[in-house]
Amino acid sequence: QVQLVESGGGLVRDGGSLRLSCTASRSIATITSMAWYRQPPGKQRELVAAITNRGRTNYAESVEGRFIISRDNAKNTVYLQMDRLKPEDTAVYYCARYNSDTLRFDSWGQGTQVTVSS
Repeated sequence: QVQLVESGGGLVRDGGSLRLSCTASRSIATITSMAWYRQPPGKQRELVAAITNRGRTNYAESVEGRFIISRDNAKNTVYLQMDRLKPEDTAVYYCARYNSDTLRFDSWGQGTQVTVSS
């Protein structure tokens, strides 16, 4: 099992930027894929971005071109650079790892709040 801790959230104005970090309790080098999810107020959790251990990335259409996911295996950390933020990006952001046994993302952290004011 791996524990994930998210950080970097905060309050930012429309058009601003934030960089989220997700630090793991152990090496992530062998984890097939890491992802960022978010849960807006009153809505279901949704996938924002994912990155494989080979560096392949995919993004939700709503963040394509504004967000960049990256990973530093040496630091056991996954990042989410968020630019040109919009009020609709307001949510609690979670980090997760892909479990190759269950074929699902799990090991959710406590989340970090991102609030974008208009």
